[in-house]
Amino acid sequence: MNNNQPSHNVSRREVIRIAGAAALGLAGTRSVLAQSANPSRKRVLRIAHLTDIHIAPERKAPEGFTACLKHVQSQKDKPDLIFTGGDHIMDSIGANEARTREQWELYRKVLKAECSLPVEPCIGNHDCWGLNRKDSGATGNEPLYGKKWAMDSLGLDREYRSFDRAGWHFVMLDSTFPQGDGYTARLDDRQFEWLAEDLRRTDPKKPVLILSHIPILAVCVFFDGDNEKSGDWVVPGAWVHIDSRRIKDLFLKHPNVKVCLSGHVHLIDRVEYLGVSYVCNGAVCGGWWEGPYQECDAGYALVDLYDDGSFENRYVQFGWKPVKA
Repeated sequence: MNNNQPSHNVSRREVIRIAGAAALGLAGTRSVLAQSANPSRKRVLRIAHLTDIHIAPERKAPEGFTACLKHVQSQKDKPDLIFTGGDHIMDSIGANEARTREQWELYRKVLKAECSLPVEPCIGNHDCWGLNRKDSGATGNEPLYGKKWAMDSLGLDREYRSFDRAGWHFVMLDSTFPQGDGYTARLDDRQFEWLAEDLRRTDPKKPVLILSHIPILAVCVFFDGDNEKSGDWVVPGAWVHIDSRRIKDLFLKHPNVKVCLSGHVHLIDRVEYLGVSYVCNGAVCGGWWEGPYQECDAGYALVDLYDDGSFENRYVQFGWKPVKA
């Protein structure tokens, strides 16, 4: 599919072929591709997008994460850096302090031992400690409560940020808005105002990639569970950004926003809406290290960014097979 309008020199048959190929990539995968009408474009960056790692001592998850990192770094055309898209650990929402510490120590141990590439992370909902106070035993007053533990473990100074590299502008968002004993997916007002200002300050000629844990917009959320069993489609606000409308309206003011990457759903899809590509890139753990989740096997995405603002996104399986206890 084109990121921009197809040129008048592209035949209707060719447009249908490209669209059909993308649809096949979604259903049988395992790739989601973006085409460009610019034959002279140059790739400026290759990113490995690893989301939903869900590391824990059980289910051979450390071995699975190790296998993924080795597969990424053994690519003949090696990525320049890794984006981790949240849910680095299995869960800390309802985990006690000891269990949370064990998971983060394990994540850092594997990453230090097995990864030589620079890593840019964003926070996932399961990275937030103690939101379910009853199950976790947290009071909410602990120094590491909420996102602080994840920030310390991931080396972050704040929950969201932006930076430039290779002619692109990157924005790392924080999708998790604490609510009750859990969360909903949205940007608080402070983060939204920051995003609006960040995009305003960005050169309009510079393409923008946005990374969030929870999708801003996705189709696969309709199939996450049996959420049509009531007779109506019911998609919870914890599955996809509940503030998608105002984010979409903001993007309309900034046509240099090209692509939004996410995870969270452990499924693969791509939505093209008003000039922005929304890509949900499966899960490193597949179905939480127990095999595929629906049609999604354990994998990661290779994302190629080009100097003309186009991109290509390909989901890659790394051959992990679940190990029975």
